[in-house]
Amino acid sequence: MTPEEIQNQIIQEFEKFNDDLEKYNYLIKLGKELKPIDQKYKTDDYLIRGCQVDTWYHSEYINEKMIFYIDSVSLITKGFISLLLRICQNQKPEDIKNTDFYFIDKIGLRGQFSPLKDNSLFKLVNKIKSDVNYYSENKK
Repeated sequence: MTPEEIQNQIIQEFEKFNDDLEKYNYLIKLGKELKPIDQKYKTDDYLIRGCQVDTWYHSEYINEKMIFYIDSVSLITKGFISLLLRICQNQKPEDIKNTDFYFIDKIGLRGQFSPLKDNSLFKLVNKIKSDVNYYSENKK
């Protein structure tokens, strides 16, 4: 599936929720289900600076596809990570590069958290975009 198709699928999933509490509970459920990353990536070298909660990030370009290792101490952040991984994991850099992550607005997540948490989520999106741009230009 393309990143856009996956985003549309996520939007449809969130349409069944009646309020923000149901959305948060779903994000927490997704966060609990997210597989932890390897401990070698849970060091200061892999922390995303400026995030409200500890969030670790590493990406690789393998067999022409992007592989992400992302984890956090916050269940809601982990739920958001789970959604991002559904969209980006094992995709070609070019496909992610052209993705605008419109699902965030469509499911009502923008502005629903504290400003610091919102900032952390967008730092994560920006980190993905930065790495994808690098790999799409340097294809190693």
